[in-house]
Amino acid sequence: MEAQKLKNYLFSDRTRLYCVLDGASVPDLPMKLYETNTPNYCLFRGELPPDLLYAAPYVAVLLPGSAFAEWVMNESSGKHWGIFAHCRYSLKEMRRHCRGLVNVMDEKGNPLIFRYYDPRVLRKFLPTCSFDEVKTLFGNIETLFAETEDGEALTAYRIENDELKQTDLV
Repeated sequence: MEAQKLKNYLFSDRTRLYCVLDGASVPDLPMKLYETNTPNYCLFRGELPPDLLYAAPYVAVLLPGSAFAEWVMNESSGKHWGIFAHCRYSLKEMRRHCRGLVNVMDEKGNPLIFRYYDPRVLRKFLPTCSFDEVKTLFGNIETLFAETEDGEALTAYRIENDELKQTDLV
């Protein structure tokens, strides 16, 4: 999707814009966050070895006109870097919520990493969820955005009238 269209859909005066980016898909993500002085948190806990630090997911604030936001808007389309969210949470509250979604258990009780922040995963997962699962995933997030399979558009997901609503933004 063209960067200007992406900005028009995502930036809003009434709420904050966050991205949850996958370090495994975004080249040198921790370095880019550091160089641009972007407020962010790693979603993995504790001290991480360098290879895991660079493959970890991060939640970050996207501010209109910031170097990091411009980079994401201009470079991410079609590359499944992550998802976007409109939310009134603070960054710390977003970290707490997003971290709570990363670690899940399989049916045998084995821990797994749930890569909900990969738009390919989110697009397939959300439609299969019960309403309680959708509410858990959203928390206080107003809208989640994931690029379409071809990267040419966005899909917006929101909860309306106790149902998951999906809108394609082209």
